[in-house]
Amino acid sequence: MPELPEVEVVRRGLVSWVLGRTITSVEVLDPRSVRRHALGPEDFAGNLEGARVLDVVRRGKFLWMPLQDDGAVRPSGPPTVALMAHLGMSGQLLMQDSAVPDEKHLKVRLHLSPRDGMPRQLRFVDQRIFGGLFVTSLVPTEDGGPGGLAEVPLPLIAEEASHIARDPLDPHFSFPDFYRRLRRRKTGLKRALLDQGLVSGIGNIYADEALWRARLHFARPTDTLRRAEAERVLTAAREVMLDALDAGGTSFDALYVNVNGASGYFDRSLNAYGREGEACRRCAQSGIVSLMKREQFMNRSSYTCPVCQPRPRNGRW
Repeated sequence: MPELPEVEVVRRGLVSWVLGRTITSVEVLDPRSVRRHALGPEDFAGNLEGARVLDVVRRGKFLWMPLQDDGAVRPSGPPTVALMAHLGMSGQLLMQDSAVPDEKHLKVRLHLSPRDGMPRQLRFVDQRIFGGLFVTSLVPTEDGGPGGLAEVPLPLIAEEASHIARDPLDPHFSFPDFYRRLRRRKTGLKRALLDQGLVSGIGNIYADEALWRARLHFARPTDTLRRAEAERVLTAAREVMLDALDAGGTSFDALYVNVNGASGYFDRSLNAYGREGEACRRCAQSGIVSLMKREQFMNRSSYTCPVCQPRPRNGRW
């Protein structure tokens, strides 16, 4: 599933292609991909046609585009609705020219107003149909800060994303608040990192990578975590996601691509995830032979080094 860096790569791509353009018409080719829009495909299309894309915003793995009626003589204030994109397991947002043949799993096509040298179609492709598009309301943020990472930050957030915490790449992320709430959790560290109500955007892959960089085991009890250790793991999470952004995200197959169809290559730099039975790169630099270990965790897998990430005796899952 795409995680924060992959969604941020898509956000940045969309900013380049759709910002300020008007949605002229909408084709819903598979109603299942707009099932989250309660009033159905016709209402979904009717809400979008004639709307101008004001921005592309992301909080955690949530992505939305605030909209404004392009026919309005004067904007009557801040936007009140947005197009929400949920990528799910295999959702892709692709900018294509009309001459490009339709993808096999094309679900929704948005036609955009012309702009020199730019494709005029934004296509939503989804093989497994866990993702989708829908129109949602924008509501004030609880803390009065920007809703998420955006070109023009506004204190508004898509209603469906209003319950999640800020992510480590958000300039308004509060470490003191995070640490205070982390200590109260009394759970395992990785379980806490995956809790979107505590910190958003960290998924299974990047949690393992951050814990490896921070030399902490996933089962470390949160209520025993010292402030310096919490800072270390948050810094590691931020660094690993920035590294992934530089590499265009992590692509294990063709299901995750940028809006131009390009795959990321951060998977070549993974130090923990998926490396069961391979030598720990950090230990190897010290002349220590330690093989990465895979353990079951919340119906998933966790990868750790038994030497530089020792399991705590009072560990929690």
